[in-house]
Amino acid sequence: MSAPRAITTLALAALVTLPLCAAPAAAEAAPDYTITADPAAKGAAIDDTMYGIFFEDINFAADGGIYAELVRNRSFEFLPVDNRDYHGLTAWSPAATGGGKGTLKTVNGDARLNERNRTYLELGLANPAGGAYGVTNSGYNTGIALQEGKSYDFSVWARSDASGGTPLTISLHSEAGAALAQPVTLQVQGDTWTKYTGTFTATATTDAARLSVLGAGSGTVRLDMVSLFPRDTFKGRANGLRKDLAEKVAALNPGFVRFPGGCIVNVNSHYGYDASSNWERARSYQWKDTVGPVETRATNANFWGYNQSYGLGYFEYFQFAEDVGAMPLPVVPALLTGCGQNRATEDEALLQRHIQDTLDLIEFANGPVTSTWGKLRADMGHPEPFGLTHIGVGNEENLPTEYARNFVKFRDAIKAKHPDIVVISNSGPDDQGFVFDEHWKNNRANDVDMVDEHYYNSPAWFLQNNARYDSYDRNGPKVFLGEYASLDNKLFNGLAEAAFMTGLERNADVVKMASYAPLLANVDHVQWRPDMIWFDNDQSWGSASYEVQKLMMNNVGDRVVPTRASGKVAKPKPITGAVGLSTWATSAKYDDVKVTGTDGATLFADDFNDGNDEGWTNLAGRGAWSAADGTYTQSDVGAENTLVRGPVLNAENYDISLKATKTAGREGFLIGFGVKDSDNYYWWNLGGWNNTRSVVEKASGGAKETLFAKEGHSIETGRTYDVKIEVRGGKVKLFLDGQLWGEFADDAVTEPFAQVVTKDEATGDLIVKVVNAQDTPAVTKVDLGAVRVKNKAQMTVISGDPLAHNTRSAQPVEPVTSTIRGIAPTFTRTFAPNSVTVIRIATK
Repeated sequence: MSAPRAITTLALAALVTLPLCAAPAAAEAAPDYTITADPAAKGAAIDDTMYGIFFEDINFAADGGIYAELVRNRSFEFLPVDNRDYHGLTAWSPAATGGGKGTLKTVNGDARLNERNRTYLELGLANPAGGAYGVTNSGYNTGIALQEGKSYDFSVWARSDASGGTPLTISLHSEAGAALAQPVTLQVQGDTWTKYTGTFTATATTDAARLSVLGAGSGTVRLDMVSLFPRDTFKGRANGLRKDLAEKVAALNPGFVRFPGGCIVNVNSHYGYDASSNWERARSYQWKDTVGPVETRATNANFWGYNQSYGLGYFEYFQFAEDVGAMPLPVVPALLTGCGQNRATEDEALLQRHIQDTLDLIEFANGPVTSTWGKLRADMGHPEPFGLTHIGVGNEENLPTEYARNFVKFRDAIKAKHPDIVVISNSGPDDQGFVFDEHWKNNRANDVDMVDEHYYNSPAWFLQNNARYDSYDRNGPKVFLGEYASLDNKLFNGLAEAAFMTGLERNADVVKMASYAPLLANVDHVQWRPDMIWFDNDQSWGSASYEVQKLMMNNVGDRVVPTRASGKVAKPKPITGAVGLSTWATSAKYDDVKVTGTDGATLFADDFNDGNDEGWTNLAGRGAWSAADGTYTQSDVGAENTLVRGPVLNAENYDISLKATKTAGREGFLIGFGVKDSDNYYWWNLGGWNNTRSVVEKASGGAKETLFAKEGHSIETGRTYDVKIEVRGGKVKLFLDGQLWGEFADDAVTEPFAQVVTKDEATGDLIVKVVNAQDTPAVTKVDLGAVRVKNKAQMTVISGDPLAHNTRSAQPVEPVTSTIRGIAPTFTRTFAPNSVTVIRIATK
């Protein structure tokens, strides 16, 4: 599959690697780019924690993912509060053998296992002789994954009111009933909760097994925490992690593990704050819910629309970080909703409780075994401290003032008892805009240690912003880039991210940590794209971004070698294309659409008085668009992400004017410009996000990024607005009802060539990293200065079709490593089209 591509990569990579003095014909041509290093200058030190991972339970990343439990809804706690389609028997179905009969129901009653594990299964058995009745679990995805010859540990908590007890038969079988292991038999005795265990050895390999638990005899038997774990977990841990996924994470060589989120850290905006022990209501992620024996832990409604069991809890997160040699970095809620919501608690007592919970968390991680929470850590099997040094407070809050107020209270309380702990603030959900600026102003004013920035943008943005951190204040708060990704999983996305990472490394005195996000995605349960590692219930594969991240993260170096780069200069591209009209969960009508050049000439006009929509194309194929009564109307209130386009225009300087009226629905309306197709356009989204904000977004290859935003801006129903957009090359002014509403520029240059040189202090190696994110080779002169180097070096290249992406059935994006010769203090190399290259050069 990959051999022909590998040969091509090596052939391209080997085109030129010669000292300049050799001067063959190919080396005489002027290089496209030059990299000049200054090894005598002392560049920034790069911390061991420069790159790490961010774990959030999104895309079924925990249950059904890296948490190795094979039984879905093991404690019958699924509820409509998690997902409207859920109920206590989700993933379970009735089962019987030998004419077995009975009843089953989930119960939240006085006989519960404990106060946090409240719901259990009650089987009313009425079996004839030889019969058995119970339930079957279907696992995740296609079923339960088994490997022939491997061991699987079963456990269940049970109680029976039958005088002689209740025999249980537990079996692993195919959906059709064929046995896949020797059954386990147990005898449940007594009407008090007791844990019963057994072990299976799989007799076949499958990804579609079922687990059945059947009771014989009569009477009532209650079951809870029905569990099946592979014996072969990562590092052999009990209650451990799925081995193949954890190993892929470990292969990244992460310097830190940020957990447990993400948006799930914030208070669940749908259900509010819950300071009580009412476990039937969703609440924010609270670490104390997730520690201690797994049968005593709560479950909770996940922000992303499903149930999270907390089997993977804070102890397991700390343990995993230790197992992969990474620094733990927990994030606690700041008592604001965040993640697109705008609400903060006014309950001071609740805030103080969360601050105390955070102090208790530090004690759990670092305290002596004689302390309350240090003893719990020891009781769970880890008497030694975990060595916590960093902690984050909050995630992507949209209320800078309220967040700063809460953050300072957390920070001051933590510093009073633990002055060496680095307390991390944040800057909201975007890379720019009012919220971002206000957060940073507050962070500087409050002298915070570090600021967590998040952004998800197009590949073009990353190629345009390689120098983003060049201008940051060297004496201000440090940066933790806690979440970033370019919005797709193709090779070109990985290249854009690699190019950006060279800028992060060159600014390692400001950017102290960075992590791609999200980390994991179950292919059958995806809430967010892109993602680094994909999986189903028995396979896993790294995306193109995973392969690039792994290459960069395993070749960081300890210190930056200052460099200068020169070469071909790209030019900014003007905003050209058609005018567009759109709605999102709203009906709206448009009139008097006109596009004029700066000379006053009409380039396009439509007043819809003729009752037809000729000249308009429904790019999205959604919505009910019709021209009638002198307007162009989209009447389907339920239609989302609609888009119609006028005729294609090539003008670089033009004005768009029109009238727009929202007629019904929950949002406003959207005006497109520079529209090329359904994946490439700009639009002014007036009254988006449930009519709470208005933004300008740019779509590139289907991925959208925000260019300008106003919070709290809404659109009135029934009011006609005069809209005007002035485009001058890459500069845009926006007018609403004759008043300047905003302006922005999208004229940054997309730079396809990026580089950084670092030094490995332990080996003396110089590490040259070059990204060539264009369709042509990049002939490059590399001048390492006055250093003595060995003639040969190790080179690893990832290259190929920029649209290539890895899937379950094929992984065309992979690294190719070779030994190259002809290395000298100054040499010329041709870097392959659409490639990231790492050359490790040994010094003498």
